[in-house]
Amino acid sequence: MDTSEATATCDRILDAIAGAVVADREFLATVLTGVLARGHVLLEDVPGTGKTLTARAFADALGLSFSRIQFTPDLLPADITGSNVYDEHTGEFEFASGPVFANVVLADEINRAPPKTQAALLEAMGERQVTVDGRTHALPDPFFVIATQNPVEQEGTFALPEAQRDRFLLRASLGYPTREGERRLLDRRAERTARAPSVERVLDDGAVSDLQAVTERVRVDPKLRDYVVDLGRATREDDRIEVGVSPRGVQRLFEAARAAAVIAGRDYVVPDDVKRMAVPAFAHRLVLVADARVRDVAPADVVRDVLDGIEVPAVADA
Repeated sequence: MDTSEATATCDRILDAIAGAVVADREFLATVLTGVLARGHVLLEDVPGTGKTLTARAFADALGLSFSRIQFTPDLLPADITGSNVYDEHTGEFEFASGPVFANVVLADEINRAPPKTQAALLEAMGERQVTVDGRTHALPDPFFVIATQNPVEQEGTFALPEAQRDRFLLRASLGYPTREGERRLLDRRAERTARAPSVERVLDDGAVSDLQAVTERVRVDPKLRDYVVDLGRATREDDRIEVGVSPRGVQRLFEAARAAAVIAGRDYVVPDDVKRMAVPAFAHRLVLVADARVRDVAPADVVRDVLDGIEVPAVADA
């Protein structure tokens, strides 16, 4: 698969999902960027905006298996990873896989589970495997986590630890639909006996890996690589930031920019790819100092200030 074929495929995926999910196309492209870059996406928004539908729609369009995990305060790590179960017939313990064994895993309201249970996803997200009772079990390939959390309602929730936030390639927000979009939702609900909008499968088996391979071949000029590094390092020097972007975060911006280039129809990265993905890739990784939190400084605004303060390199299209 070459870049033009990959871009056309991405357009078909986005068209299929947009037919079922009332959301901005740029948001859908951001989630698809995570898929192409082999990363995970954190969706942060108020309830009722379509986060769960979005995750399921992506799984359907990509032709991948889907699993939904509802995070609750009493959820145990074994409820996610699975556990060894005694078989009376064989007299042995056999591993019963948990819901994390799917290509696309929706971790719904992830911040409602205690840190110990949240941590059960760390190995899965970072290593694409889980370890139960000393034995390691590989997860399906591809493996992609879409986690959701409500940024408004904080009672009974547990903030995601820094290590887990750093495992997410991107953070995105749907936002409220437009007036036209909300009218479309009403039209769908007008006839309650009608079937919910479905998403047609776009990709054949193995095609997701082909798309990801195209992303790996995208060229990034050395000046742009320096630019990505400088952006990450600048977040560590900002007085409003206690913990800046990690080296992993710098790599993730690099990967996201390459994926964004493929979706845009190019086999090379331009500065706008980096700038467009900087906020989704960096903002959730920042830890503000206490004074900045009191003043309600938004991490996204800090990233935008960093973008304004770093000179954009002149790179010839090639």
